[in-house]
Amino acid sequence: MTQVAPHGLHHVTAIASDPQRNVDFYTGVLGLRLVKTTVNFDDPGTYHLYYGDEAGRPSTILTFFPWRDVQAGRQGTGLTTATAFSVPPGSLGWWQRHLAAHDVDLVDPPRDRTSGEQDEEVLTFRDPDGLVVDLVASPGDTRSGWDGVAAVPADHAVRGLHAVTLTERELGPTASMLTDLLGMTAAGGGARARFAMGRDRPGTVVDVAATTDAERGLQAGGTVHHIAFRAPDRETQERWRQQLVDAGLTVTAILDRRYFTSIYFREPGGVLFEIATDQPGFDVDEPLLELGRHLRLPPWLEPDREQIARALPPLRVGDEIVEGTD
Repeated sequence: MTQVAPHGLHHVTAIASDPQRNVDFYTGVLGLRLVKTTVNFDDPGTYHLYYGDEAGRPSTILTFFPWRDVQAGRQGTGLTTATAFSVPPGSLGWWQRHLAAHDVDLVDPPRDRTSGEQDEEVLTFRDPDGLVVDLVASPGDTRSGWDGVAAVPADHAVRGLHAVTLTERELGPTASMLTDLLGMTAAGGGARARFAMGRDRPGTVVDVAATTDAERGLQAGGTVHHIAFRAPDRETQERWRQQLVDAGLTVTAILDRRYFTSIYFREPGGVLFEIATDQPGFDVDEPLLELGRHLRLPPWLEPDREQIARALPPLRVGDEIVEGTD
């Protein structure tokens, strides 16, 4: 059987605290579109907020579980320790001024993202919960991003996900999974090992930093919950799941996440991986022009809508209240 390989990153899911602060930062400061306001299907008293480009296309998506009373997490081994977005070349100076004007916690100097012979221009900062985010100047990224935020001009807009960084105690076991089971290719060494899905381009890169100096990470507020890779359709996902099971991994059943279907498993260092389908997409339950403006629930939670809505705080995007959250 031909090995199934990912088409790139699908999304990254992280943990936040205050949902309104999260919306204000990622829409008003970073300039992403809130493409879906829903709930954590496993914990319906908590929002699940999705940000991305105009349509929430795979490889542009960052999502959050904002648990209001969550403790602060700790970066360390066994976690995804940075999420990188692609921005146009020449934009980093603008972004540095823009973030500084909003009192964003810039990391100076930025973390080393050198991988083999690839030296990247990068700006590193932390979001209000301490999540580490990189902006990488990415020549050749043809994605348009989201140009619906006046505060971020279209020629500086975030294009989508660029890469993720895993921090591990040992490189070998994780590298073996990425190459042998997930079909990635080793694309560079140096301060971090780089693995690429297909061609080494924005949205297809996983960097792995191995260190024996860092303590074990604590997954909580301001850390990444899991990362997801793209499968084009359910049939491919089913074949991929079987290959992982045949290799001895513990893999969940295929789960309906409404906007995609998912399977989950852990890599040897402990990071939670997901494989998510590209379809059906975020316009399955509301028109493209209205994405994110309504509290959307999957059919199996609709009977509890009133109770769920009462447990959630109201949300605003700019001057508009998200319908169903007031």
